[in-house]
Amino acid sequence: MSFLTLDLNLLRVFDAVMTEQNLTRAAGHLAMTQPAVSNALKRLRDALGDELLIRTAFGVKPTPRAEALWPAVRRALSELEAAVTPDTFDVSHAQATFRMAMADATAALWLPALMRSIESDAPGLDIRMVPLTTREPRPMLMRGDIDLAVGFFPGVAAQLSGSQSGTGSPIRHERLYTGQYVCVMRKDHPLAADELTLDAYCAARHLLVSFSGRAHGLIDEALAHINRERHIALTVNQFFTAGKIVADSHLITVLPHHLIAATGMSDALISKELPFPTPSVHVDMLWHERDARSPTHKWLRAHLMTMTSDTFGIGQV
Repeated sequence: MSFLTLDLNLLRVFDAVMTEQNLTRAAGHLAMTQPAVSNALKRLRDALGDELLIRTAFGVKPTPRAEALWPAVRRALSELEAAVTPDTFDVSHAQATFRMAMADATAALWLPALMRSIESDAPGLDIRMVPLTTREPRPMLMRGDIDLAVGFFPGVAAQLSGSQSGTGSPIRHERLYTGQYVCVMRKDHPLAADELTLDAYCAARHLLVSFSGRAHGLIDEALAHINRERHIALTVNQFFTAGKIVADSHLITVLPHHLIAATGMSDALISKELPFPTPSVHVDMLWHERDARSPTHKWLRAHLMTMTSDTFGIGQV
């Protein structure tokens, strides 16, 4: 195959399908019919001598050759787009609606400051919050149900970072900050007066914030590593609810330190260092490659990062 005879339009189709990992969505993005997209991929496969994309029940899966090729194609197309597109962007005149997914406590921390900035600098931007009921937001991003997810997604960012800088995935991510878990209880709880011991912690009755309702989480995994366990007496799916209950019961819970304020019960609660090692809480921002070059989307991502640094202090919450 000679590069001189390659139809470069085929690379745009390849990029769109790699981005969406779905022929129908890629066709819509390109304003083409699905048969036309399929035909373009066939021509590219013939030219490169590789299958490139394999159909699955959920869309298409890239071959190793496609994963290796995509970063170079994406880079080249991005540079061409930047060269021919004016770089002037005035967010004050932008009109857009963003669908964002966050847990209730994360939204309580971010949205007030974010909306103040939007009202001041970008009044044409609207925000639609979508319930976050899972620690795995990638399917929602892939389907286009949301434009941005912010939260603690154990393992997701690590997988994206570990897979050759995410070259095989259209999901992009950026770390906002890192925090720590603490034990939280009401101020007059019987365990509040003294240092929290491992035996006292394991003997207490516990509340767990669980989006799925499953009575097992990262803390239980940490305890299992030291051959200990705890009794989960209650699971709830909201941090605000957790704060209200713990402030008015004998139950104790574990929360990321920065989310205590979002429970609305800070004055009634006390936090204590956990008496065993726990993983850090990494709060990440995830989005889809299809939105990576959108000026308004870039503004929103940059603003969330700046707001995090100014308001919370990266790595210090």
